[in-house]
Amino acid sequence: MVAGIPFGEGSAEPLGVTPTAIGVNVAVVSAHAEAIFFCLFDAEGEVELRRIRLPGRTGDVHHGHVEGVRPGARYGLRAEGPWRPEAGLRFNGAKLLVDPYALALDRPFRLDDVLFDARRLGAASDGRDSAAVVPKAIVTAAAKARPRLTPPIAWDRQVIYELHVRGFSKCNPAVPEAIRGTFAGLGHPASIAHLKRLGVTTVELLPVAAWLDERHLPPLGLVNYWGYNPIAWMAPDPRLAPGGFAEVADAVAALHSAGIAVILDVVFNHSGESDHLGPTVSLRGLDNPTYYRLEHGDPSGYVNDAGTGNILACDRPPVVRLVMDALRTWVERAGVDGFRFDLATTLGRREDGFDPAAPLLAAIEQDPLLRDLVLIAEPWDIGPGGYQLGNFPAAWGEWNDRYRDTVRRFFRGDGGMVGDIATRLAGSADIFAPRYRGVTRSVNFVTAHDGFTLADLVAHVRKHNDANGERNRDGTDDNKSWNNDAEGETADAAILARRRADVRALLMTLVFSRGTPMLTMGDELGRSQKGNNNAYAQDTPLAWLDWVSADEELIDFTSEIIALRADHPALRDPRPLTGKVVPGSDEPDVGWFDADGRPLDEAGWHAPGNRALVAVLATATADVPLDRVCLVLHAGPAPIDLRLPPHAGGGRWRLGAASLDPDGIRAAMSVSAQSLRLEPRSALLLLG
Repeated sequence: MVAGIPFGEGSAEPLGVTPTAIGVNVAVVSAHAEAIFFCLFDAEGEVELRRIRLPGRTGDVHHGHVEGVRPGARYGLRAEGPWRPEAGLRFNGAKLLVDPYALALDRPFRLDDVLFDARRLGAASDGRDSAAVVPKAIVTAAAKARPRLTPPIAWDRQVIYELHVRGFSKCNPAVPEAIRGTFAGLGHPASIAHLKRLGVTTVELLPVAAWLDERHLPPLGLVNYWGYNPIAWMAPDPRLAPGGFAEVADAVAALHSAGIAVILDVVFNHSGESDHLGPTVSLRGLDNPTYYRLEHGDPSGYVNDAGTGNILACDRPPVVRLVMDALRTWVERAGVDGFRFDLATTLGRREDGFDPAAPLLAAIEQDPLLRDLVLIAEPWDIGPGGYQLGNFPAAWGEWNDRYRDTVRRFFRGDGGMVGDIATRLAGSADIFAPRYRGVTRSVNFVTAHDGFTLADLVAHVRKHNDANGERNRDGTDDNKSWNNDAEGETADAAILARRRADVRALLMTLVFSRGTPMLTMGDELGRSQKGNNNAYAQDTPLAWLDWVSADEELIDFTSEIIALRADHPALRDPRPLTGKVVPGSDEPDVGWFDADGRPLDEAGWHAPGNRALVAVLATATADVPLDRVCLVLHAGPAPIDLRLPPHAGGGRWRLGAASLDPDGIRAAMSVSAQSLRLEPRSALLLLG
């Protein structure tokens, strides 16, 4: 008994702090700690009331049972052990640690000097207690499992919309001010109405687990906005979900009621504790050499395959267990339908390199709760052998940056791109088909949160990141963009018209390509970040949706082309194109033509000056005996006279969508079924 609180050895399972009939069971993994302490705080999380050493140990799990502690109690952990950075050991009992299994926090993380061990700067010791600035975990009762969307959305039906919970509703006047920028704001009918209007099937939420700012941001007056710097993987960040998991689950349920699935962008490649100069707030203080991959020959440093200062050792059992328990927690407590894994190569990296059968990937694939979810990899990191596009497990989707780069280069006007754009348009079968994967596993995108918005892609040749405080050195310089003869904002009506047309052509290409399209928040309404291609630290109107200035015509256009995709299986067939006859017909599944209406020959495929591609796609389903469409992409700098390919069914093509002057094209088609005038950088969909 300590200070009137009975306690016993408890159990090594489950990990974390789990309410029992008379108290809580506490179980914490640390192979190297000499002692783990459970620290109780007052109701405000300000005063440490009790510090209880966990009396039991089973293998690497320290555990104990503490009576009288109820759900709602505030707590933290402390770990005692040696300070030997040269051996990877960085224990400091003065630093309060956040339980990596915490399900709720009483406040957001705030970076403060006391979180950093002064010995990193050569001090002999650091006895400064960090409890005053560390969020306290909240003891959380068991909850009824939340349902996923039923039935789940088939891969060939998915249209993903990547959004930031805060930025999506922060400026929406139709959402009550008190809940703007939160999960409650996302679940509000006004938010859902926009998503339904668009016709997207799935929202992919940027990270929502509790995160910490990078240490260079506070001196610049900035904060981490995106959330790719996690500390507590099982706790919703209080800034996004003041109501905790209940608020998250209610928003997910509201989206489900509208038929929209929810997947989370999760970050398990690294933690917000950064490099050897970073703060001690959780895993570093609990068991640094177990959770992190340290440098060979110098365990005082960290392997930095994610470019963030550290990486988690995702091939080790405690880390595999932590990730698996975190994923299950979000599925069970929030009802989410899947995950997108940031820098996922790190998750599959063993000591000797990437392995698609690495422990964590194998564990996810066999887990009955997780294996049937939507699972998407960002298939790269900056470590050795880090680029692994196409090499993840067969059921996974993968972000396809080759699609992004090809579409940008093609419409920018680069020569010799016709063959490559055809391959990407067809679903990148060169990447996914060799391992018998449907081309729907190619997650196609032209823009994402990281990089230019679509409006900025056609208005800026150079990045303009001065607001980030790094003298425009951050963010990529390889944007593959163009500005239509004026950098940034302009009042020139002709330039603005060309930019609007470019955006529509790019949206059409994305939505009508085989594979799974992903749109980025705001691209459908003309959102600009004024040329900032790395707005990770911009929790400002620069990165929030400007609903008042939304381009309503562009929203309608985006909605119309998404509806066309849904209506035409020829645009979303998961099978690789072969050129063979569609069963039950006499038409091939694809025909490739030049602007003169002739089948492309070898010279046409490789001609540097060829900037036009015509694809006739056909497929058959149980419900549609034959669906036929013709997609035309023209990226040249001058107008062309397009001769339409023959209509194999003996009928006439009719207009589905056009990036420029649809009324004029429709009128021209009513006069002539053979030829059309196409303006530069334009796209056209014809229906058969």
